[in-house]
Amino acid sequence: MNVQSEKPLPETTGPAEFRVLFVCTGNTCRSPMAEHILRHELAAAGLSASVRSAGLRVRSEGAPADPRAQHVLGTRGVAIEHSARMFDPAMFGLYDLIIALDSQHEWVLRRVAPDAEAAARVRLLGSFGPAADAGWEVPDPVGGDLADYERTLRLISTAMPGLLAAVRAATGNAADRGRG
Repeated sequence: MNVQSEKPLPETTGPAEFRVLFVCTGNTCRSPMAEHILRHELAAAGLSASVRSAGLRVRSEGAPADPRAQHVLGTRGVAIEHSARMFDPAMFGLYDLIIALDSQHEWVLRRVAPDAEAAARVRLLGSFGPAADAGWEVPDPVGGDLADYERTLRLISTAMPGLLAAVRAATGNAADRGRG
């Protein structure tokens, strides 16, 4: 698949590396927070994966993360360097797992997926949480106060153990396939 609009993934070290993409609306709050929390958690767990984020309706490509998102991540010791970018359906060919932050994002992503296999790689972040059967979402904190961003971070963090387990399982399976 020709993907000229997609920039190379600098954190990808090889074709067998597992690749995760978080998707929200504007790519300035929820998805960059999830991206950086997962990177932090992967490093702490000694796991490797390529992690990025994108938005379905980015107002300004290259915009930094919302200052409140940066602040709440900073309180957890997670630095964030971010440039907003628009989701492109060609990204389905670049990622093993595409994680939506709410059910509307999940619906849109499944609708624009090029085929059933690509649509099957779309998951709701809440499906990795301990109460996954409830199908919980991460509400958009835009327009809210710092407490809304802290709540967003808590919800994202709640899903991380399940997501780490999924990455660990997928990474192990990828390594086994590579040994042939």
